[in-house]
Amino acid sequence: TIATNMAGRGTDILLGGNAEFMARLRVREALLPKIVKPEDGDLAFEKKGNLGKAKENKWKVKDGLYPCDISSEASAALANAVEKAIANWGERSLEILEAEDRLSFACEKGPTDDEAFLAIRDAFTKIEGEFETFTKKEKEEVLQLGGLHVVGTERHESRRVDNQLRGRSGRQGDPGSTRYFLSLEDNLFRIFGGDKIQNMMSMFRVEDMPIESGMLTASLDSAQTKVETYFYDIRKQLFDYDQVLNSQREKVYFERRKALKSSDDKLKEVMLEYSEKTIDDIVKANIDTSVPVAEWPLDGLASKCAQYCKLMNDLTEDVLRAEASKGGVEGLRNYLVKRGKDAYLQKRGEIEALQPGLMTEAERYFVLSQTDNLWKEHLQAIKFVQQAVGLRGYAQKDPLIEYKLEGYNLFVEMMAQIRRNVIYSVYQFEPKRKVEEGPEQQQQGQGGDDGSIGSRKKKDKEEQVPLITG
Repeated sequence: TIATNMAGRGTDILLGGNAEFMARLRVREALLPKIVKPEDGDLAFEKKGNLGKAKENKWKVKDGLYPCDISSEASAALANAVEKAIANWGERSLEILEAEDRLSFACEKGPTDDEAFLAIRDAFTKIEGEFETFTKKEKEEVLQLGGLHVVGTERHESRRVDNQLRGRSGRQGDPGSTRYFLSLEDNLFRIFGGDKIQNMMSMFRVEDMPIESGMLTASLDSAQTKVETYFYDIRKQLFDYDQVLNSQREKVYFERRKALKSSDDKLKEVMLEYSEKTIDDIVKANIDTSVPVAEWPLDGLASKCAQYCKLMNDLTEDVLRAEASKGGVEGLRNYLVKRGKDAYLQKRGEIEALQPGLMTEAERYFVLSQTDNLWKEHLQAIKFVQQAVGLRGYAQKDPLIEYKLEGYNLFVEMMAQIRRNVIYSVYQFEPKRKVEEGPEQQQQGQGGDDGSIGSRKKKDKEEQVPLITG
């Protein structure tokens, strides 16, 4: 038996062969071609009369798998079972999964009154009995030879995998043995120090001589333990890094689900919140509270608000300075927040007058599209951060803490950018009704912007949202 490092689970190796499994395969290759629906490609070949290219029996197993040919009695029972199945279930009428389920049930001992199931079970039992007479003889021969012997050609980095390979032999009370043949050039020996052993053998002029030592085996186990600890630390570190991104992912998906499932009123509240926070960002970015009110660049602030919302074009430096003189930065902020909310409500009323429900659809689309685009950019950015923070260790800083700080700052900026882009798109949204056009007009109008959500999709990547400062 050739064992790989992908050890099987749940299935023991039966010495001499598995008669039950082989009997099921024999019934399967006779039954399924008659009751399973043909695939489109096979059906096309059959219609053309080219049965050579059609997979006439793709369930047929390789020659030599079965220990013997079945008797005429078993063959007659199998043919009868196929006829009963066709009569009861229809010829080539079942999906492949349904047919496999029925075959599995028929080959077991569950109670049933279905003639097809009973006929299949009878044929299966006879075939299994015939195969079992041969597998028992072969099992006796294998037992006399010492059972299953597992040969390993290299020790794995994990002892768990080695033990799984050893466990393939000696199952269910059967005899068996395991032996590993290692080379000084294996990766694990390089970790352990195979070069020293090789140099020592060269010095004593020992060539192609096998080495067996309990001390060597113990040293290899120790090396495997160190490697396991090393990989465990790597997995634990990756888990800690993934937790940072996972918490951000949950927040983004929560906001996305909220946009998908929110009612008109809830979405309206979200837009008003976006408007207020965006005005706060603009005020903080353009006003320095440490200088006198007379020196505030209110002209630039008015221009920046007008950039975000066309309905605030009437803002002037004099109006803003009067508000700032009355209540300072808080009074200025309250005034601009009120203007921003009024502008949103006015825009919403105009759009709803054109078509009820259109504004809600547009707002939902803006939230989803901006969230998706900026989240993908954020994933790329935070991947670069994860690669770069490793160098912070040379400055005696914990890379994980630095990654959390950098990731948090990027996440806060991304959420703010989503908010700004959405409210800017809402302010700029100007739908137009589509007019029935002739073929010539349609050709001339291709590529134009009609202000609809569809045209907004084409412009999303081209349109630049203004900065909150500058």
